[in-house]
Amino acid sequence: MNTKSIQRQLQQMNPPVPDTAARLRAQRAALAEFRRVHAKSERQPVASKWSWKSPWLGGFATACVAVVGVSLTWLMPEEGRKLQLPAPAPRQVTPAPSKTQRALAVEADAPAPSPAVSPASASARPSARVPAENSAAETITHTERANSAGALPGREREVDELSEVKVTGASIQGPGGTSANPIQSITGEEMRRQGIVNTADALQQLVPQNISTNQPTTVATSALPGPAIGNTIANLRGMDPTFGSRTLTLVDGRRMVSTSNQVDIAPRPIGGDRFEHFETNPVKRVADEPESTFSIDVDTASYSFTRRLLNQSGLRQGGGLPPMDAVRVEEMINYFAYAWPAPTSRREPLRPTVTVSDSPWGMGKKLVHIGIKGYELPTRSKPDVNLVLLLDVSGSMSPADRLPLAKQSVALLLDSLKPTDTVAIVVYAGAAGQVLPPTPVRNREAIERALNSLQSGGSTAGAAGIQLAYNLAQQNFRKDGVNRILLATDGDFNVGISNRDELKGLVERERARGVYLSVLTFGQGNNRDEVAQVLAQNGNGVAAYIDTLQEARKVLVQEATSSLFTIASDVKIQVEFNPAAVAEYRLIGYETRALNREDFNNDKVDAGDVGSGHRVTAIYEITPVGSSAQLIDERRYAASAEPAVNPRGKANEYGFLKIRYKLPGESQSRLLTQPIRQDAGVPAALRQDVTFSTAVAGFAQLLRGGVYTGALTYDDVIQQAESSLGRDEYGYRAEFVQLARKARDVGAPTE
Repeated sequence: MNTKSIQRQLQQMNPPVPDTAARLRAQRAALAEFRRVHAKSERQPVASKWSWKSPWLGGFATACVAVVGVSLTWLMPEEGRKLQLPAPAPRQVTPAPSKTQRALAVEADAPAPSPAVSPASASARPSARVPAENSAAETITHTERANSAGALPGREREVDELSEVKVTGASIQGPGGTSANPIQSITGEEMRRQGIVNTADALQQLVPQNISTNQPTTVATSALPGPAIGNTIANLRGMDPTFGSRTLTLVDGRRMVSTSNQVDIAPRPIGGDRFEHFETNPVKRVADEPESTFSIDVDTASYSFTRRLLNQSGLRQGGGLPPMDAVRVEEMINYFAYAWPAPTSRREPLRPTVTVSDSPWGMGKKLVHIGIKGYELPTRSKPDVNLVLLLDVSGSMSPADRLPLAKQSVALLLDSLKPTDTVAIVVYAGAAGQVLPPTPVRNREAIERALNSLQSGGSTAGAAGIQLAYNLAQQNFRKDGVNRILLATDGDFNVGISNRDELKGLVERERARGVYLSVLTFGQGNNRDEVAQVLAQNGNGVAAYIDTLQEARKVLVQEATSSLFTIASDVKIQVEFNPAAVAEYRLIGYETRALNREDFNNDKVDAGDVGSGHRVTAIYEITPVGSSAQLIDERRYAASAEPAVNPRGKANEYGFLKIRYKLPGESQSRLLTQPIRQDAGVPAALRQDVTFSTAVAGFAQLLRGGVYTGALTYDDVIQQAESSLGRDEYGYRAEFVQLARKARDVGAPTE
């Protein structure tokens, strides 16, 4: 029996239905019945299929189908016969679909459901179809055209139509060596059981190694809907558009579509994450550059990302020490709370504390700690909050540590808000949409219901989502309140405004209008940390990396007031060192926060903000005049070339600290000053905090290569930290000791 005969039998069993949707349902039901009978035919003798009790036409059709199915099964190669089983075992694949399957796939071809982000956005999406026969170029063009219209059909639920996904390649290179012509597969049943919702995510499960460049790679799927071919190509291209050129072949049960659009189907757990490159602050000679100026930083993303990698070390591929650029020393230090004395007045919201101690890694050098504590607003004084949650629901957010964790994290945040505060929800994937209008927190059930309805799927139109969130925040703007957008994403902005400078300009303009932006990043493998940092810094917000629910509780519950309520903005620090007392100095960390000397007094230059109760810590390493630890030699001709030093301060001062800040709503900065005295020492009440923060600073520097830490080892860090755990209410300091042990065991840092 040929293909046309089978099609006629199916049409007789299911006559045409005028309604298109009903017709498609009928065809799918017919296909399901055919597969059921065909599966049964392989488990029983052919003769048992004859049933004279059934209507003659149905029995005849059933018998023909059974005979054809058995014949094709035994005529096909062994691998092909495996595909005919009703439930293919994992890793059992077929090199190509049979003629019968192709015919049935044509009959069952139907548009897949569109990604649903909100009723409003869903209704606005045009439908799109890929023709049954087209070239790779046409497929990609169609996908880009649909994407520009805000519609990427069939992306988030295409796995419902899949019976199998397999990957073959010329070679796959992994830690165990090179495997020639490997075949990896996953069944539709297994994908649905694991919560995999699209082909791209299935590929991430199948190929945890790096496929060698410039090798042909085949991705075969059974019964994949037509529109999903274009979506799959777009998904794969979005993973890493900079990867080397390769040939990608997609088999969807009807045709083979090939392309060489620089596709990387292998997720790289660390290499795919992007961080801004920076060089470690060098040692500077006071006679050449006496002032050091920088913007404060209260972000903590670097620490939690480092913790995730260290916790993975030894457990699976990708674990180990973080890339050096992922380690920002100031964020490691400021992850922990220190008991710096607090200010008593909201009009003077910052109080600096300066201590001087010996450096544990540089004999003859000293450490100057500058600790700042922000004024903590009483509960009755906290302004109302207009909060817009901007959630990335693209396909890459489907794993449990991304969108599901983001939804749990946001639910925790509701505990920190007042009943009169409002929350709105905007999501973005292939298009942006409003899921929840501004809703009072007292109506918590409605907010949680909207959160629970979110599902992942589509590409990532991050810029469109940000613009929609800003529009919503402006519509509900509270003049005397807090207007803030909280962006939750895995950091992959690959559609719309992807240029970092353009995004920065958008955020800066909205900041001037009174709407601020904070960023929470999730997941690993395509984290655009450098974009998150720019958005948060220029949006007067914080950037945090959420890897666990415990971290979400720390950021959004325990430190919620410091994240939401700003008590001082554009906070800058400038230290002028006394050349009569200090020969050299080095700022530990804050490389990405450096400012020019003249920026300190320029109120137009943006800087970091301090929230209610926030703590900020900065550490300088200095070399006193006359110390043998001096790294930079004195100039041979300095005596005749340099003027005599006549410091205005007292001889017992190492330097002079200046802090500039603005009160909320003000445009003119205020100035705080304090001398750095040589006899400052470390008060007994702060000794544990100074020692512990020093241990964290040493640990972070070791992760960055330990250029200036001398003979310091991880064992030294562990000893310092264990001796200064103090009152560790949430166990963060004890956890740090374990991380230091893991770092010691992993080995040398990676570039």
